Amino acid sequence: MPRVIRVVPYDPAWPERFAAERDLLAPVFAPLDPVIHHIGSTAVPGLAAKPIIDVMIEVRAIEEVDGLDPEMRAAGFTPMGEFGIPGRRYFLHGLGPEEERSGQVHVFAAGAEDVNRHLVFRDYLIDHPGEAEAYGRLKTALARRHPDDIQAYMAGKDGFIKERQRRALRWKREARE
Repeated sequence: MPRVIRVVPYDPAWPERFAAERDLLAPVFAPLDPVIHHIGSTAVPGLAAKPIIDVMIEVRAIEEVDGLDPEMRAAGFTPMGEFGIPGRRYFLHGLGPEEERSGQVHVFAAGAEDVNRHLVFRDYLIDHPGEAEAYGRLKTALARRHPDDIQAYMAGKDGFIKERQRRALRWKREARE
């Protein structure tokens, strides 16, 4: 049975949930000198989101992550490999039959373009609350329109995200000048 796509108003407990995920992941990744970030919509104050905490971890060498699968399973995470994005290792948290997915972990080599893309988009939305609000409205409408079709939900967000990523990169570049 497909999971229902649920977008909810911002929950002030999300930063605490991220901290709990980080504290669970830090010892597993400690040998790889990780930098652990809260990304995605739950990292943006005030933004409506699916109540799934997105964690991004930067490591020295992505290949070293594959050796952590047993420890990740023991910590409650399901390894999914690259899962459609070359150079990423992806893990899901919470996948039992009665369990709602509570988190997802994206691991990249430090300095990967995907790292920059995620961080700049997050920071742009934090700095531009009107854009975050528009994104939240779009996601809420898409979840209502496509409650059991994740592909349609994701496709509906794609244009908005790509345009805001372009704006975010320009915003970051201008801030450095």
